[in-house]
Amino acid sequence: MTSAPEMYSTERLLANAQQIADEVLFPNALEADIAGGVPKQQLQCIADGGFYGISTHCDAATVAKIIETFASGCLTTTFVFTQHLGAAAAAHHSDGAVRDELAADMAAGRTRGGVAFAHMLRPGTPMTTIEPVEAGEGDWVLNGTAPWVTGWGHIDVVHAAARHGDDIVWALIDAIDSPTLQSTEVAFAVVDSSQTKVLDFQDHHVSASRITKVENYAEWRTRYQLGLRTNGSLALGVAKRCCQLLGNGALTEQLDTVRDRLDSIAPANSNAMSIARADASLFAVKAATTLVATIGGTSVMMSEHAQRLMREAMFTMVQGQTPAIKTAMLDQLATS
Repeated sequence: MTSAPEMYSTERLLANAQQIADEVLFPNALEADIAGGVPKQQLQCIADGGFYGISTHCDAATVAKIIETFASGCLTTTFVFTQHLGAAAAAHHSDGAVRDELAADMAAGRTRGGVAFAHMLRPGTPMTTIEPVEAGEGDWVLNGTAPWVTGWGHIDVVHAAARHGDDIVWALIDAIDSPTLQSTEVAFAVVDSSQTKVLDFQDHHVSASRITKVENYAEWRTRYQLGLRTNGSLALGVAKRCCQLLGNGALTEQLDTVRDRLDSIAPANSNAMSIARADASLFAVKAATTLVATIGGTSVMMSEHAQRLMREAMFTMVQGQTPAIKTAMLDQLATS
C-alpha cells in the first residue's frame, strides 16, 4: 500500500496526471464532450490516482499544475473534478461532525463534492439565504436559487453558500433532489456533459452537523480574490493541448510565458492577477484559432478535437470571470 507522503509527492502526482491526461482523458475527450455525462471511468481513474485529496495535501502550485495537465486531456472531466477540491478542503478544515463524517472519504474520492457559491459574487439581493431554526440545536433552513452547480449526478454532496445578515454560511448538503431541493438542467454549448444545474431550495433543512463554516461576507469576498490563479489553469490546459497537436515551438514558448506570468503574481495582487487571467484565456482562444486554421475545413467536424478545443477556449473566457477579468479582457481585445 502506498503511504500518504508517497501518494502526494509532487513528482509522482505530476507524472501520473500526465499519463492519465494523455492515455485516458484525451483519447476519450470527444466522447465525454457529447455523452451527456462524464464517463464514470474518467473520474474513477482520477480518484484511483489519489487526486481527490490534493486540495488537502498539496500546495497551490502543485494543484494548479495538476489541473492544467488534466485540462489538456479533457476540460469537461477536469471541470467536474475541480468542483470537488474546494468542497474537500472545506470538510478537512472544518471542526466536529462534518469533518468526522466526510473529510476522509472526500480526500479518498469515495465521497465526491461540488460547489454552489458563484451567485455569492453577484451584486444586489442575495440569491440564497439561510436562517437558524428555533430550538433546532444549531440547524438551519435554506431558501433561494443557486445557478450553475456543476457535477449533478456525479457528486454526493454540494458545498453550498447562503447569506445570513452580514455573514455567509457554508454547508455540505446531500446532492439529491427532494421536495425541498430541486435541480433544473442547463444546456451548454461546451462542457455540457458536466451536468451543470440550477438548484432551487424551498425551506431546505440543513443539519448543524453539516455546517462547515460561518464567516463574515466581506472577509470572504477578500479571501476569494486570493484563489483567482486556480481557474487560469483550465485555460492553460486547453492551450497546452492545442500546442501539442500543432507541434508549434513558438506557440509553446508563448504558453510558457503566459503561465510564468500567472505564477509570478502574488495572490493578493488581484489587479495584476486579473490581467494575467485575461491573458491566459485569450491565449487559449489564440491557440485554438491557430489549430482550426491549420487543420482547415475538417476542424468543424464533431470527430475533430479542434472544434472541441475552440469551444473550450471560449468557455475559459467566462468561467470564473470577475468584473476585473472581464474589463482586462475587453481592454486587450480593443487594442489588439
